[in-house]
Amino acid sequence: MGRTGLILAALLASPVAAQQGYPERPVRIVAPFAPGGLVDVLSRAVGERLQKQLGQPFIIENRAGAGGNVGADIAARAEPDGYTLLMTSAGILTINQFLYASMSFDPANAFTPITVVADMPMLLVVRNELPARNVNEFMSLAKSTPGGLFFGSPGHGTTGHLGMELFMHATGVKLQHAPYKSAAEAVRAALAGQTQAMFDNPPTVMAQIKAGGLRALGVAAKQRIAQLPDVPTISESGVPGFEASSWFGLVAPARTPKPIVARLVTETVRALRDPPMQERFGQLGARLVGNPPEEFAAIIVAERARWGQVIRGAGIKLQ
Repeated sequence: MGRTGLILAALLASPVAAQQGYPERPVRIVAPFAPGGLVDVLSRAVGERLQKQLGQPFIIENRAGAGGNVGADIAARAEPDGYTLLMTSAGILTINQFLYASMSFDPANAFTPITVVADMPMLLVVRNELPARNVNEFMSLAKSTPGGLFFGSPGHGTTGHLGMELFMHATGVKLQHAPYKSAAEAVRAALAGQTQAMFDNPPTVMAQIKAGGLRALGVAAKQRIAQLPDVPTISESGVPGFEASSWFGLVAPARTPKPIVARLVTETVRALRDPPMQERFGQLGARLVGNPPEEFAAIIVAERARWGQVIRGAGIKLQ
C-alpha cells in the first residue's frame, strides 16, 4: 500500500488502522516560527486534540527563519500524503511574496487550505503619557507634531509594521517607523518614550494596558473585544471598514487528496469547538475559527490583494 493509502487508512479508519498492522507513522505539523509563540502554541494545542480524536500520532516541528518562509518551504516540498501539515501565519501566504525579492515556493499554488484556526485583531496603542484619548485625537496630534510621531514594530514587514502602514494609507496620517528586533523590544521602547504608538496583538500589549503603561485607542476589527469592551473599533472611530488582524491557518501541500483534506477539515473544526480550547485562547484575545476551505481560500486571495497594495505603496522591501 502506498503512502496515500496508508494515511487514508489512518485518517479514515483510525484507530482501526493500527490494529490492522499499518505503520504508526506520525503526522507532523510544521510550525515555521520559534517555540513559545502563538503559532507554536496553536500547533501543539491542535496537534494534541487531533491525536486524541484520530488515534494517530502528531508531532510539532519548529523550523523558523525568513518570516516563516523556511518552514513553509519544507512543508511545500513534502509529499502530499497527509503526513505533513503547516500551521501558517497570514504573512507567509499573503505578505512575504511582496517583501522578499524571491521565494522558494509559490504561496498561491503551493498549499491546499484546510481551515483558519484562529484570528486575532490588532490594537492601536499609545504610551499612556501621550495626550490622545481616542483615534481622532491621535490623528490630530500626529498631523500637528513637527517631525511626526514615531511608532515601533517588531521589524520591517511584520504585522505590527504593516498594520500601521495600513492605518496611514487609510487616514493620510504620517508617522515615522522605528523597527525593533521583537515585539517585546517595541513595547519597552513605547514605555520608555522612544516611540509614541504601535499596532500589535492583544497578548503582546494587554499586560501593559492593564498596568497603565499603554493606552488602547482602537480595535482593528469589525467588533470590539471582550477583554477591552470600552475600547471602540477603529471603524467606529471614523475610519470606515478598517480591519487589521493576524490569522493562523492549517494547510497541506498542494495535491493532497480530497478525502484526506475533508477529514482533516472535519476533525480540526471539531477540535476548535472544544470548550476548554475556546476558553484558553479566548483569554489570549484569539478567536478560534474553523471555517470551510473555500472561505479560507477567499480570505487568502482578498488579503493578498490588500497587503500587496499597501506594501507596494509604501515601498517596503526586505533583503
